[in-house]
Amino acid sequence: MSGLSGRIIGLRSAGALRAAAGAAILFAPWIRARPPSTPSPSMSATAETHAFQAEVNEVLSIVVHSLYSHREVFLRELISNASDALDQLNLRALTEPGLLGDDGELRIELVVDKKAGTLTVRDNGVGMTREELIENLGTIARSGTKRLMQSLSAEQKKDVALIGQFGVGFYSAFLVADTVTVDSKKAGSDEAWVWESQAKNDFVVRPGSRAGRGTDVLLHLKDDAKEYLDEWPLSAVVRKYSDYVRWPIRLLVERDDGKAQKPEWRTLNAARALWTRPKSEITREQYVEFYKHTSHDWAEPLAWTHFKVEGTHELTGLLFLPSRAPLDLVERKQGGVRLFVKRVFVLDDAQEILPEWLRFVRGVVDSEDLPLNVSREVLQRDATTRFIQKQVVAKTLALLEELAKEGETDIERDGKKEKRERYLEFWREFGRVLKEGLYHEPDLRAQMAGLLRYESSRAQGLTGLAAYKQRMPAEQKAIYTVSAESLAAAEQSPHIEALKKRGYEVLYQLDPIDEWIGDALREFEGTRIVSAAKSALDLPESDEEKRAKERHQKDLAPVLARMHKVLDERVQEVRVTERLTDSPACLVSAAQGMSPHMERRLRDAGHPVPAQKRILEVNPEHPVLRKLRALADGDDERFQRWTALLHDQALLAEGVLPPDPAGFARKLAQLMGEE
Repeated sequence: MSGLSGRIIGLRSAGALRAAAGAAILFAPWIRARPPSTPSPSMSATAETHAFQAEVNEVLSIVVHSLYSHREVFLRELISNASDALDQLNLRALTEPGLLGDDGELRIELVVDKKAGTLTVRDNGVGMTREELIENLGTIARSGTKRLMQSLSAEQKKDVALIGQFGVGFYSAFLVADTVTVDSKKAGSDEAWVWESQAKNDFVVRPGSRAGRGTDVLLHLKDDAKEYLDEWPLSAVVRKYSDYVRWPIRLLVERDDGKAQKPEWRTLNAARALWTRPKSEITREQYVEFYKHTSHDWAEPLAWTHFKVEGTHELTGLLFLPSRAPLDLVERKQGGVRLFVKRVFVLDDAQEILPEWLRFVRGVVDSEDLPLNVSREVLQRDATTRFIQKQVVAKTLALLEELAKEGETDIERDGKKEKRERYLEFWREFGRVLKEGLYHEPDLRAQMAGLLRYESSRAQGLTGLAAYKQRMPAEQKAIYTVSAESLAAAEQSPHIEALKKRGYEVLYQLDPIDEWIGDALREFEGTRIVSAAKSALDLPESDEEKRAKERHQKDLAPVLARMHKVLDERVQEVRVTERLTDSPACLVSAAQGMSPHMERRLRDAGHPVPAQKRILEVNPEHPVLRKLRALADGDDERFQRWTALLHDQALLAEGVLPPDPAGFARKLAQLMGEE
């Protein structure tokens, strides 16, 4: 998808078309053209009329009719699109220098015509063909935006912040203009094309007459937007949003030299890459606006790190953590870090320097060592790439550790001061993705383990392993966890009854990936991590408890043997346990066995999983066991029925249906009917 269409779709669903230019080309065009020779809203005789894609119509309706408090962002969006076009042309020119021709000074120009009431945003970038104009400005290709539109209620559609999550990109032009004309000529092409619309149901495409490459976006300003015909409002908006854009942004102004009014170009932006400037010179507002520009996110970032690495390799980077996740975060396999080489833009979504499990990170990385014509194939093989990725991972984890340690900070909401924990905000949005790294990166597990957060049987809200260890009683030997489908199910799990009775905290693994992580991690800072649903809890026992357990095991041996015979096809063993206090029985896996939750998830994913027998543990003090002991001396049929019911009840207690639900219901009905 092109840079423009990516911005149309917005923030985190923004993707970049990669065209080949000796290197993978990113952030594709959007709209580029030299000035139109007086384009008019009127339609020519050779014009083609096209209907907008349905999703575009809906986006336009929201943009035009919603109440925006900062409609000035239209200029930021159009300048950002123009910058993308110049980036792409600059990259292509490395291998196709002829594309620049006699017009080698890449720039963005703003031209005001007060008499006509128009503002033109012009660039001499890569431009667009007829087909690209239609595709980029008339359709939305990403299903994420369609899903968003379908999910918005009438009230939500008035919520600028929500719409802003996806950005309005090029369509923001209709916030201030009733007619938009795009005049564009693709670099290397002999044909120019004009796209024009009034934000109704359709748009028109017709041949253009421009001479040079690039794009003009001509805005016929609404009556209440004529302030954007004046120099100072335009200058203020550019400085506010686009001061860091690397290409010069020039405004054509009239200057009085004492004799006559003469036009001259005034450069409005500093045109210096933000990441190359000392941190002491950059304000918080500049960091925030840079993030919004590069990520297409209208929300402020949660945190950022600005770093420079010197030595064998030289590297500068500016990495951001978004404050909220996109709708497609789990499925999305690309990140949002742009790669520059010596300030020359090379790749967008540089996956080779950003592992999948950090795909939520946004920002830029600028290398002094890679070749300018680097391709994805070269990146995959290059040792410098591995160094860059290592630095990006290290800086991101350091930022997360800093957030995790900072504790609570005061913020003001509705005139009241509240406590804000930025790391917990991050974890709720991106924790599931970060866990992927802990599973896939063995060398980073020890470091990343401290970043994990869980619901707990003791602490309110989320807690980490380090805080858990600080609360452990002196005699406790392990960190205990239990897996469940929900918090309520975890809290009622029979597997943790004895742990809670002893005052031991239990961490609740509610995410499907948590069990894989637990199996991979095994310990934290020298303390074992043990699943409460596995066979050996290794709880400390007094001499009296040991004697009682041995006595129960001996006294119940005949009953346990008969129960095992009844359940021979379903269980590996039946034994007395110390882990139960209130429940009559539970099922546990062997130390190296697979939990039922993991087994079920693998089957749901289509993986063949052999049936495994588990261990049935019984509570010798429970009335049900006393009843079974009495039945063992008499009615064999009732004993078998009660034993089967006990096994099925243990399955239900952990959220699993018995293999024969109807049979379970019949046995239960028979039991209820007995006197």
